[in-house]
Amino acid sequence: MTHSEHDEELASAIMALATPELPQYFSRLVKCLAAFDNLIIIAYHGEHRPAVLYREYTDPVVYLPMDSQYLGGAYLLDPFYREHLRGGVQGIRRLMDVAPDHFRRTHYYKNYYQQTTLLDEVAVFASITESVTLTACLGRDCSSGKPFNKRELQALRQYGMTLSSLLKKHWQDYRSDNVMKAAPAPVEERLREALNQQHSIRLSPRQAEVALFILRGHSSLSISLHLGVSLQTVKVFRRQLYAKCCISSQAELFALLMPLFARLTEHG
Repeated sequence: MTHSEHDEELASAIMALATPELPQYFSRLVKCLAAFDNLIIIAYHGEHRPAVLYREYTDPVVYLPMDSQYLGGAYLLDPFYREHLRGGVQGIRRLMDVAPDHFRRTHYYKNYYQQTTLLDEVAVFASITESVTLTACLGRDCSSGKPFNKRELQALRQYGMTLSSLLKKHWQDYRSDNVMKAAPAPVEERLREALNQQHSIRLSPRQAEVALFILRGHSSLSISLHLGVSLQTVKVFRRQLYAKCCISSQAELFALLMPLFARLTEHG
């Protein structure tokens, strides 16, 4: 697409601000930079359950697990959700650039992400308020069968702040239904409570923290760097965690904890 054609799409998107048509014009603008198979715009509200504002797709299979599994608790393990919690994130992020080092080994990746058939995902982040972040996630799935190339990624990064600003301006007055609700307890605390209620397993705060790091796909080395403790200390935490849960593997940890995630979002 020529520069003038891209300029026309940008002008059309600007004119569509504050109208219901903005998402479609935004989609057309992004497609000038990188052809995608699917697009979903999600609003994250603090640690409450997120909301889907817009979606489009080539193959509907990509969003089949979205409403039940992702919004039902899997989002807690999403690297993009973790980026939102950092606060004030703007511009472009590629999933594999922000994902933990062992992300592809996780239950989230193998049992949720792979069934979507997504091969690559890039998000435009727009920070609306201190607690609300919008992400426009564009993906490549089995429809095209290939990830974004270097030229497309470069184009997206070049226009990252323009795309972010369009989202921010259009949804500047967005407020979720959760805005008047009290913020939920930290996820580590909710996990400890659910594990105690369901299985009478009492984890310490640090053990619950390590469990969540493992679920998100962090290696022991990565956990040690995040917690500022030695690798040997992390290995001790893992042994204590496995002993308390009467398990001996990461797979068993996933099997034990993943069913609890829906309970962690019940009040979100």
